[in-house]
Amino acid sequence: MTKIVVDGTEVDVPGDYTLLQACEAAGAEIPRFCYHERLSVAGNCRMCLVEVKGAPKPVASCAQQVRDQRPGPNGEPPVVVTKSAKVKAAREGVMEFLLINHPLDCPICDQGGECDLQDQAVAFGRAGSRYDENKRAVEEKNMGPLVKTVMTRCIQCTRCVRFATEVAGVPELGAIGRGEDMEITTYLEQSLTSELSANVVDLCPVGALTSKPYAFNARPWELKKTETVDVMDAVGSNIRVDARGNDVLRVLPRLNEEINEEWLSDKSRHAVDGLRRQRLDKPYLKTNGKLAPVSWPQALEAFAARLKGDASRIGAIAGDLADAEGLKAALDLLRSLGVAHTDCRQDGAAIGLSGQRGEYLFNSSIMGIEDADALLIIGANLRTEAPLINARVRKTWLRGSLDLIGVVGEAADLTYRYDHLGAGPKTLADLAKGKGEFFKRFAKAERPMVIVGMGALARPDGAQVLKLAAEIGMKAKIVRDGWNGWNVVHTAAGRVGALDLGFLPAQGGLTTHAMVQPGALDTLILLGADEIDVPAGTFVVYVGSHGDAGAQRADLILPAAAYTEKNATYVNTEGRVQQARRAVFPKGDAREDWAIFRAVSALVGKTLPYDNLDALRAKLMADCPSFAGLDFAPGASTALELKLVGVAGDVDAAPFVSPISDFYLTNPIARASQIMADCSKARKAADQAAIAAE
Repeated sequence: MTKIVVDGTEVDVPGDYTLLQACEAAGAEIPRFCYHERLSVAGNCRMCLVEVKGAPKPVASCAQQVRDQRPGPNGEPPVVVTKSAKVKAAREGVMEFLLINHPLDCPICDQGGECDLQDQAVAFGRAGSRYDENKRAVEEKNMGPLVKTVMTRCIQCTRCVRFATEVAGVPELGAIGRGEDMEITTYLEQSLTSELSANVVDLCPVGALTSKPYAFNARPWELKKTETVDVMDAVGSNIRVDARGNDVLRVLPRLNEEINEEWLSDKSRHAVDGLRRQRLDKPYLKTNGKLAPVSWPQALEAFAARLKGDASRIGAIAGDLADAEGLKAALDLLRSLGVAHTDCRQDGAAIGLSGQRGEYLFNSSIMGIEDADALLIIGANLRTEAPLINARVRKTWLRGSLDLIGVVGEAADLTYRYDHLGAGPKTLADLAKGKGEFFKRFAKAERPMVIVGMGALARPDGAQVLKLAAEIGMKAKIVRDGWNGWNVVHTAAGRVGALDLGFLPAQGGLTTHAMVQPGALDTLILLGADEIDVPAGTFVVYVGSHGDAGAQRADLILPAAAYTEKNATYVNTEGRVQQARRAVFPKGDAREDWAIFRAVSALVGKTLPYDNLDALRAKLMADCPSFAGLDFAPGASTALELKLVGVAGDVDAAPFVSPISDFYLTNPIARASQIMADCSKARKAADQAAIAAE
């Protein structure tokens, strides 16, 4: 620790702190535009000027470290002053320069009310300007369907450029020109292609980059803000939902260092317009081959009539967005009726077979990636399946502590360098035998990690592939005291919670693949499951929020609430239990999933023992204790016997293929979103342009 005096207050701070950080540790407020804690130092806005005793002029506090400051003549700690007349005049001058060309169009700017430039102009600027020359104007840039540009407002802080280059790893933004002609632009006027591109809107301290879908929709003081959890992937990003009335207008990230830091994927942020489209807002029953709206009592009677049939001919499949409360109520009712055919793996993934929770978790934890020094990725494209996990890998790789990365699967652009070891199980078999230079280095690592994706598990030989991966892990000793390097990255937000509950085939029960065979079942209940094809002749009960593929095939539709419309529990890929909160009410006559099963249970004479959410959660935690540990990732504390993971046997030679062919259209909400459709179209156009250029 190093001593420094800030405005007369002596503080002890780490020597590698910047003066800006030291001043804030002492309680001083330092304005800034270009500085950001997660980006490299640019030092180009000069708003953070402070006076350092002995320095000939004010210094940029963001660009100097505490340990580089000169002590006093008798060894006294360095002295920094943040409120002197010299500092005040310097900041006022900088603000005056920044506003020379700014259009001052606050009444029509979407950043109004949330603008750093507004706030700091009031707090640190002059009352007027001495400049009356004409302001410059800059043409708008094409940055795709998500980012709206008004580049005349840009103050060249370069936060967006540094984010795209350093965090997203897709260097598509840069500066051209010099002096007054300097402009921030995309290369060749192309749309941004990063899955994290919309984060530049949060980073922009002025209104130069704003949200295109949210443009002119609302002011921040009109919105009701709800802190909740994202379900567009299995990362469980912490988000804030902003709603007006009963409409969700935007989603923003919440700070959580252990999961998403302060970033958010484009799909999580902008798929919200899908919450208003193709919604199921009333029950439907198929009569004479056509779906017709019915009342809730009629729908529940029809559902109960099917549940009173032969239990051996009834099955249920949980979808990707199913919450733990709805799954618990459904499982309790079905088991009380003697139904054994339940499954949460609608993609057929061979996971959850060993009875060990650690088998299907991201045991190292997302934050634990930063401790790893070797990584083997098997059958996963992290950039599309979990963009924020991929960003964490890139962060660690950039730091230099993760210098060995190998990939078995698709040779995709993951935004960091890696060794492409092979495309399929044959490579895994060689690694399991200890062959190759990569394995030798991997086995010598202090904290090696294996990440297995659904591209390796959701195939007919998935259990055998899992066995090979586990053998590699055993040989490299990835599970050791204080470290568990076995990780499974899921693509479905509801999958881990369902596995924790045991939403798997009971004794003699059928898997998803077996349930959708012709003649296998008379009644099939789909809890938001839309990624499967159900044969004709099976009566399908669909419980979900959107009119996607499952609803189109259904004979009975029971409308359910979407993730922003209910208090629900989700478990992310690392086993972290998180509770989502209701931001708006369900559309029309839609009900929460658990309430639907509680209502029908009374009609079949198997009334569930809970009448409200608190009672349901109490039973959930009693039956499955892991749900009691809110916001806790078990990590290395999870016991895991790798020798029990997977099933021995022959594997297919077919290469691993990522289950996500289009990042923007992976679930019913995203597929209902016009914004996601525009993003998908723009990405395909960019990919085709790249191929043509090559």
